[in-house]
Amino acid sequence: MPANTTQLSKLSPSIRLAPATEKDVRLILWFIKQLALYEKAPEQVEATESLLRKNLFGARPYAEVIIAYVSIIKSNDPTAMDVEEKPAGFALFFHNFSTWVGRPGLYLEDLFVCSEYRGLGIGKMLLVQLAKIAKERECGRLEWVVIDWNEPAIQFYLSLGAKQMKEWIINRVSGKALEDMSNM
Repeated sequence: MPANTTQLSKLSPSIRLAPATEKDVRLILWFIKQLALYEKAPEQVEATESLLRKNLFGARPYAEVIIAYVSIIKSNDPTAMDVEEKPAGFALFFHNFSTWVGRPGLYLEDLFVCSEYRGLGIGKMLLVQLAKIAKERECGRLEWVVIDWNEPAIQFYLSLGAKQMKEWIINRVSGKALEDMSNM
């Protein structure tokens, strides 16, 4: 879906963020699969277009998505206005709630920028947009997790002022264990 790196290096990109709509379901799934490849776990993706359509845009949406687009001017002639827009990254987030703060928070489930568009500030733009949304919605926190081997992401998040909460351990019940627990 994205442009190749050699094409991008010759052009002047600009970036636009937009809330996803139902017509973006296929693109969202593509981003999820790209993230899974990056995290070396493509076999773990169970999401389908149908599930995403139902759970992101159905009667009860459980999460929201922002998509980053790169607009590439394909000519050195500023009067030509030959522009091509490519999807470059996404952020999927939802509300949680802090009993200690007594307010909702935003939880960033996934943030991904295609490799050929990294270094353009897209990840930062997505996080800044989420911070703005959190502030507008009177959220007390913006939280996310990062996989422990992803040192570039860890350093990026720290550079933005994120604080690592190393004293907290994530617990998860899924698959058969979730089924078993629900039957106790």
